[in-house]
Amino acid sequence: MSIYPVSRQPPGQAPVLVTGATGNVGRAVLVELAAAGVPVRAALRPGGRVLDGVPTVELDFTDPATWAAAFAGIETMLLVRPPDVGNVARDLLPALAAARQHGVKHVVFLSVQGADRIRVLPHARVEAWLRTSGLTWTFVRPSFFCQNLSSTHAADIRDRDQIPLPAGAGRTAFVDVLDVAAVVACALVHPDQHVNRAWTVTGPRALTYTDVATALSAELGRPIRYTRPGVLGYARHARRTLGMPWSMVAVTTAIYTSARLGLAAGLTDDVHAVLGREPIDLREFVHREHASWVPAAAQ
Repeated sequence: MSIYPVSRQPPGQAPVLVTGATGNVGRAVLVELAAAGVPVRAALRPGGRVLDGVPTVELDFTDPATWAAAFAGIETMLLVRPPDVGNVARDLLPALAAARQHGVKHVVFLSVQGADRIRVLPHARVEAWLRTSGLTWTFVRPSFFCQNLSSTHAADIRDRDQIPLPAGAGRTAFVDVLDVAAVVACALVHPDQHVNRAWTVTGPRALTYTDVATALSAELGRPIRYTRPGVLGYARHARRTLGMPWSMVAVTTAIYTSARLGLAAGLTDDVHAVLGREPIDLREFVHREHASWVPAAAQ
C-alpha cells in the first residue's frame, strides 16, 4: 500500500511505461501508481523476472526489435538509465527517438543531483537530448539514497559494525527512495503540472557519516563506527570484501569523494513543493529498516 499516494485517476487513461521496474525506485513507483489507479506497463529486459500482478513487456534499449511493443499505446514513461549504459548516444538515445515516433509525449527521467552542473555524467547527456527532442520532460534528480545503507553497505553495518567509506567529514543530503518515488509518480500522473521542470529531491538534513553512525548506534543498541578509510583502502575493501565489480568500485569511490569535497550537501524544498509535506528524515528511515542491520544470529 502506498504511504503517500497521488490522487486517483479516472478510468481510460493510457498506461504509463515504467522502465527500471525491478529497481528500488521503479518498484516504489509501481506501488504509487497502483494506489492511484493508474494502469502501468513494466518494462523488463528480455529474460527478466516476472512481476506479480503487473503487466510487463520486454524492452532492451539496445535492441530495436523490442521497441515497438514496449512503446505502443504509451504517452508517458519513466526513464531509468540502466547502470551499465555509459554510452547513451549509442545505447539509449536511439530508443528514445523511437519512443517519440511511437507516440510517447512526456518522459520523466530519473536523473541525479548535480546533472545540471557536471556535464560528463551520462545523465547530463540524456537531459540535454530531452531538452531539444520535442518531447516534454520532467527531471527528477535525487541525492544519495538512504537505501544504499540497507543494501550496498548493509553487510558492513550488520556483520562488522562499521561504515568504511572515504567521505571524510563531508555532508550528504540523504533522501529516502519513497520520497523520490512519490515525486516521480506525481510527474507521471499529472505531467501537465510538471512540464519541463527539474526537481532536485533531497532529505531534510545534510549529514556526515559520523551522524549516520550515531543514528544507527542509537537504533540498533550497539556501537557502529564510521572508520573513514582512504580511497585506496576503501577500493580494496569494496572489491575484496564486498565483491563489487571494478566499475561499481569506481562509481562509489567518486560518489564518496564528492561528499568529502562538500559537493553532496545541497538541500532543496522540492519534496515539500511537490508533495506538500516534509521529506522523510534519516532517523525515520533507520527505524523503519531496523531489520536490515540485525545479524542473523540475533533474529
